[in-house]
Amino acid sequence: QVQLVESGGGLVQAGGSLRLSCAPSGSIFRINSMGWYRQTPGNERELVASIDSLGSTNYAESVKGRFTISRDNAKNTVYLQMNGLKPEDTAVYYCHSNLRTTAWGTFNGYWGQGTQVTVSS
Repeated sequence: QVQLVESGGGLVQAGGSLRLSCAPSGSIFRINSMGWYRQTPGNERELVASIDSLGSTNYAESVKGRFTISRDNAKNTVYLQMNGLKPEDTAVYYCHSNLRTTAWGTFNGYWGQGTQVTVSS
């Protein structure tokens, strides 16, 4: 059973930085896209940033120029470097990955358990 394990959330003052990490546990054959989403109470989960297998990235307008997504294919790990954090970035951040666990399997989407990021003003 594959699980995505996240780390790096926490409390930081406005203007500060945090780095989130996410990697799957269990046997993985191939990973396609990886990304980060966030959600606040009463709101839908929204895309923050994503990166495909070739390294092409996509960012929400609200984080462009402040956040950087990257991946280490050797470690099957995706990172989200968050600089210039604002109170409105406060949310639960979820890792998502589209992957397959065997050579004959299909690609399926997996979610992490979420990590809280709180930015104080």
